Amino acid sequence: MPTRQPVLQGRPKAEASRQLRAALLKTSRDLLDEGGPSALSMREAARRAGCTHQAPYHYFDDRESILAALVCEGFETLSEDLRRANELAVTLGVRAALVASAKAYVGFALAQPGVFRIMFRPDMCNPSRFPQLIAAATRAHEELDRLNVIAHGKKARSSSATILWSHVHGLACLLVDGPLRAQFATPRTLQAHLKAVADEFAEMVLTQSGRVSTAVPAARRAAPCPR
Repeated sequence: MPTRQPVLQGRPKAEASRQLRAALLKTSRDLLDEGGPSALSMREAARRAGCTHQAPYHYFDDRESILAALVCEGFETLSEDLRRANELAVTLGVRAALVASAKAYVGFALAQPGVFRIMFRPDMCNPSRFPQLIAAATRAHEELDRLNVIAHGKKARSSSATILWSHVHGLACLLVDGPLRAQFATPRTLQAHLKAVADEFAEMVLTQSGRVSTAVPAARRAAPCPR
């Protein structure tokens, strides 16, 4: 009779462990989306994930550790989305990279509003406790700096990088917690407006950098927000 391989015995447990950790992060993300940081607790995350209230402590030391994991994942997703957008400069040009980067940043905020709200709040998650979080945030910021160089070339300065970041971050905040999103009846009208805003902002950036001097065609100008 063939002997059973010990390694096979451990695999289901390891896979179940990975699945439970992922489930805890998903339920925690949902809680942040629904009620903000005050809605998230270790016990409630466990209840929604269908495990004992002690199970989360096998993966996370405390509530802040869950927040750190979510923020780290958020920055990793954002940096990868921005990286892909920046790559478009090679094949489709600088304007395409600017538009795609804005879409990536705002799109991330709309897809994960709960995580987005705490990503830039050290009072929610102390970066000094979690070096992996600092590394992930740095990678995302490097992609924004890279976009600044793509857009401005030799004219790129730290101030121009701040302008780029302020535009996409401010727009994201207006949509997540501000009045803008309520002014659009459907996702389609929202996306059309965001595309128009991104096009016009790209034109402004490229004109300022001296790369173009033509006005935005009327068809691409941002339409007024529907009331």
